[in-house]
Amino acid sequence: MNEYVVRMLGVSKFFDGVAANDGVDFSLRRGTVHGLLGENGAGKSTLMNMLFGLLRPDSGRIEIEGREVALRSPSDAMGLGLGMVHQHFMLVRNMTVTENIMLGAETARHPLLDYAGIRGRIAGLSERFGLGVDPDARIDQLSVGAQQRVEILSLLHRDARILILDEPTAVLTPGETGELFAMLGALKADGRSVVLITHKLDEVAQVADEVTILRDGRRVGGMETAGGCDKAELCRLMVGRDIEFNFRRRPAKGSSEALRVESLRAADDRRREAVEDLSFSIGEGEILAVAGVDGNGQRELCECLVGLRPATAGRVILGGEDLAGMSAGRIIERRVAYIPEDRQRTGLVMNWDIQRNLILKSFRAAPISGRFFLRRSEIAARAELLIERFGIKAEGGGEAVRKLSGGNQQKVILARELHEDPRLLVACHPTRGLDVGAMEYVRRELVALRDSGVAILLVSADLEEIFQVADRIMVMYRGRSMGILQPSDGVERVGRLMAGVAEGVA
Repeated sequence: MNEYVVRMLGVSKFFDGVAANDGVDFSLRRGTVHGLLGENGAGKSTLMNMLFGLLRPDSGRIEIEGREVALRSPSDAMGLGLGMVHQHFMLVRNMTVTENIMLGAETARHPLLDYAGIRGRIAGLSERFGLGVDPDARIDQLSVGAQQRVEILSLLHRDARILILDEPTAVLTPGETGELFAMLGALKADGRSVVLITHKLDEVAQVADEVTILRDGRRVGGMETAGGCDKAELCRLMVGRDIEFNFRRRPAKGSSEALRVESLRAADDRRREAVEDLSFSIGEGEILAVAGVDGNGQRELCECLVGLRPATAGRVILGGEDLAGMSAGRIIERRVAYIPEDRQRTGLVMNWDIQRNLILKSFRAAPISGRFFLRRSEIAARAELLIERFGIKAEGGGEAVRKLSGGNQQKVILARELHEDPRLLVACHPTRGLDVGAMEYVRRELVALRDSGVAILLVSADLEEIFQVADRIMVMYRGRSMGILQPSDGVERVGRLMAGVAEGVA
């Protein structure tokens, strides 16, 4: 039996003459987990999209189980035992979990699908791997984390022998990540092979047997990691420079209260109570981080604060004024900035260019707006200024944001929100899906903003991020606050509260 289940030899792919992959070699051994590292735009997803048949290489060779193959479509790849979970979900939002997973069934060959049997298998897989997905739930009613778990369930349901996971833990809690890694161990023991595309170096050290690093479309290194790896060296290979992991915290100014939330209540999209009697405050120049398992009311809380979701009770006091019940437009006028959890669906208009995305919140006011018309010269000048200020990698302000990497899309949102001189920033998973270099950039911006006196509510599923930048930590469980802690209280205590274990309960 061939040691390698996948070999990609000298593979290249060009878009408009620009190399996304340039002569890349990649090999996956049977029964192993292979980490594929690199910044956004390094070519990781392009390489794996060629392996999965979504793209065709311009040159090079792909071998599966020792045999050269020409993959013309994902159907070809799935027929050879490959499966892929994409970073951006491939789900029909108005259908149920079971219906989405059934979409790939060969209805012509099986006109009478066994819905009950498939539903039962999905429920069994969900329970077996601790994914906690309701087979009857509609996709548009699920949190981002639950939608990611549906993608993983679909892959398991198809019984793929070669699994490509593109940032599978980006929306998982530490506990869920541990369960995923346990599942990967079982898959390895069964002889399956996994490609793990990730920006999280700790994950590579924990679960990968080998690692390949890409930078600017080229392979710049590779090593075995089963016996441990040098995190700093992996960063240097990925980014080409040293990365800072420890941000110096200075005591929060705390001179006056910026935001006070009193007995807030709000319902989710299914009209069930998602935020229940929540009270907290944030001082000027302070980062209050919200920790919790995804789906415990964090998104609903953020949307209430910025006017995208009505509160059913309670008050939101900013500068002595109650924002509860105000429209999003009026809250924007109060200098409240918002970084949403889903940058592509909520934060940006993907088919618009950078210029128009940068003025979404300010197009009605001078200097962008004149008496009757928008001032195009002002719009272009602002885009040029912000592209340089925030290091957005783009051909210019006229480039569509859909063509940018995830990190650069996030920088467009940061540029728009921070340019308006906010007094309060609500940041919901601001580094989700970003590489280590982009994460460092966003965290530096948050810390700099806090140091300038801005109050920040940071929602994050990344405990490492929370402990790097937070002044205080509020833990949410089932819509309620389990307590507000100091970073010095430690990860273990925060983790217990995230699991719903109240203080003083064994």
